Amino acid sequence: EVQLVESGGGLVQAGGSLRLSCAASGFAFDDYTIAWFRQVPGKRREAVSEISIVDGHTYYGDSVKGRFTISSDNAKNTVYLQMNSLKPEDTAVYYCAAHGYYCSTYTCWDLYNEWGQGTRVTVSS
Repeated sequence: EVQLVESGGGLVQAGGSLRLSCAASGFAFDDYTIAWFRQVPGKRREAVSEISIVDGHTYYGDSVKGRFTISSDNAKNTVYLQMNSLKPEDTAVYYCAAHGYYCSTYTCWDLYNEWGQGTRVTVSS
């Protein structure tokens, strides 16, 4: 059974930091691409960052470039999202997602078919 379990969300003041974790199990981690998405009620889900476990390629959305860092610990089957300089507009539920398909251009958001339950991040001003 595929499982993605997020943790690390919480309440933080603007300018602060949080590190989200996504613990994966039930699939061949090394063959997958893992991403973080976020969603605010009433708004479209936004792709935040992505990492290909296969080759290490990373992607960051424009709104988080320079502030967020995605990384993986393959020995622990875990992906992290280090979030620095947090802003109130980063407030959302953050979801970890995975897919194991080939995507030559990366950022193939429609291919994500495994999802975690989400972790809430609230940034106060």
